[in-house]
Amino acid sequence: MLLVVIFVAIVALLLMITWLKLNPFISLIITAVGVGLAAGMPLDKVIDSIKTGLGNTLGFIAIVLAFGTMLGKMMAESGGAERIAQTLIKRFGQKNIHWAMMFVAFIVGIPVFFQVGFVLLIPLVFTIAVETGMSLVPIGLSLVAGLSIVHGIVPPHPAAMATVGIFKADTGLTILYALIVGLPAAMIAGPLYGKWIGKRIHKTVPESMAKQLVTREQKELPGFGNTIFTIILPVILMLLSTFADLWISAGSQLHRILKFIGDPVVALLLATLYSFVSLGKLRGFNRDLILKFSNDCLAPTASILLVIGGGGAFNKVLLDSGVGDSIADVAKHSHLSPILLAWLVAALIRVSTGSATVAMLTSAGIVAPIAAAIPGTSPELLVLATGAGSLILSHVNDSGFWMIKEYFGMSVKETLLTWTVMETILSVVGLIITLLLSLVV
Repeated sequence: MLLVVIFVAIVALLLMITWLKLNPFISLIITAVGVGLAAGMPLDKVIDSIKTGLGNTLGFIAIVLAFGTMLGKMMAESGGAERIAQTLIKRFGQKNIHWAMMFVAFIVGIPVFFQVGFVLLIPLVFTIAVETGMSLVPIGLSLVAGLSIVHGIVPPHPAAMATVGIFKADTGLTILYALIVGLPAAMIAGPLYGKWIGKRIHKTVPESMAKQLVTREQKELPGFGNTIFTIILPVILMLLSTFADLWISAGSQLHRILKFIGDPVVALLLATLYSFVSLGKLRGFNRDLILKFSNDCLAPTASILLVIGGGGAFNKVLLDSGVGDSIADVAKHSHLSPILLAWLVAALIRVSTGSATVAMLTSAGIVAPIAAAIPGTSPELLVLATGAGSLILSHVNDSGFWMIKEYFGMSVKETLLTWTVMETILSVVGLIITLLLSLVV
């Protein structure tokens, strides 16, 4: 019954946005209330879930988007994004620039959250699109494909690391197998599919974003090395946090300091402050101008934040209504192989709730005892199958769906044909390669 409620809710949400032309934020909140009531949740619990879901989502995303947008604005105004774009175009050629974006995203995405990597690199995507005249679609899909697959299956991302622990897998082997699975999946879902669908859906940089994150007026561009260091500074700080867990005693002062500066919020704050100097003061911008840049760039993010928050509220109501538990009960009585079961359960929970993290952790908890009773299944491959399943079919109940839609200026239909299909390709190709690996591992 709960799954029927979810299906009806998703159809209603799509109709409100596409037919009634309601604002997506309002539509998401209305749908969240409807799901809560239809699922039999107490009235006060429905409102509490909406508040909690919106607040928890924005508690992290709002800070990340704010700092990331300011950093992107400094890259744009200083000419740093244009410098990187010109260098990549020169090295890879305009025809292969989407391949360059996929590899850059894959590398940058290893130590950072999807949202952090996205806001760090999206100014670069916009600048390349303006410089080359290419559609945003092949460049943008290559970016998010690299970030998404790493976020889903490669430790040290939190959900992947937690799944490693649940399955008692070896972290090093998991990373090795994840690279074998992740790179081909990202290549197919990003550059290859992106180029194909990009010929059918041509999107230019949204005007509001172009004004803030792209500029072509700067004649003297900053150095490539300085610009690259500025953009990867938060990545370096987050890597230090990861290394601290591996090599430094947990109770030491140095460990606490490295964990603090390696937190995504602190790392982006430090990188943003550094950009005010490296791409601001040293480029001849005075304090008033830097303040103006950091104030002006935040306005376009307001509607994006509300829509993402609405997606988080909808997601929370779905979780609190017990959808994940319903799927878990069904899965426990199935007789599939552990790898297929892990992928399928994660996929069902992802489609129903919109949360990749919840899908991974719930699926791992269900499948781990089943896998333990069936000898010969690699725990590392179970981690990959679970992660691949958690990426499938991102749609209107996922805050990431709305983030991509708003930043790329796409309609719901266009987002489904690009982002949703790309995520599904990542998931299915990831499963296929994992099954092939299981023949030899």
